[in-house]
Amino acid sequence: MSEFKRADGRANDEIRPIKAEIHVLKNADGSAYFEMGNTKVIAAVYGPREYHPKQLALPQESMVRVRYHMIPFSVKERKSPTLSRREIEISKVIKEAFSGCIKKELFPKSTIDVYIEVLNADGSTRVASINAVSLALVDAGIFMFDLVSAVSVGKIGNQLIVDLTGEEDQNSEADMPIAMMPSLNKIVLLQMDGFLTMDEFNKLLTMGVEAIKKIYEKQKEVIRGSLEYLLKMYGQS
Repeated sequence: MSEFKRADGRANDEIRPIKAEIHVLKNADGSAYFEMGNTKVIAAVYGPREYHPKQLALPQESMVRVRYHMIPFSVKERKSPTLSRREIEISKVIKEAFSGCIKKELFPKSTIDVYIEVLNADGSTRVASINAVSLALVDAGIFMFDLVSAVSVGKIGNQLIVDLTGEEDQNSEADMPIAMMPSLNKIVLLQMDGFLTMDEFNKLLTMGVEAIKKIYEKQKEVIRGSLEYLLKMYGQS
């Protein structure tokens, strides 16, 4: 097992190639596409908009609602289009991760609705979704304390690795998704499935934070590119 090598040839601390784009959906207030290797996700944000029924709206802040969904052809064996228990759980996890990152008091009596569609699943779908949602919220002009960046880390064959593929996730001894606001050094999501020693946990957390910094820079690069494009278009008008 000490001879373990990743199927795609990556180093243990290496993330997969990232491709991202914002404002990909015309009819959404904000949207983003995020690709980590073969995991491909699209997120759409609607709002802030008036909450209905009005009597259930929060008078001091907005409500955040999230729907995470894997489309039927996103996996090898076609899945039911209805939400599974896992999808409902991940929806709740992502909602909780972002609820503390958005300055909700700016939008009282309103709702911010987030829709996530996993187009192709090859591991780490929840962290790819979080990265996509973060960009979509920026595109929608919703104030956040910082971008949220996320990555999965885990243990397989007694080796500690980052950004697990689907095959690695299935064969892992432990996996741990992490999301944080990097500039504030604040973790907003930390889950773990499996068993790790305290030393392994600390090492994986360090590896995850370093990987998140790289994803964070990529997110900022995408946003800067979009702003430069808009400024160029505005200057021409």
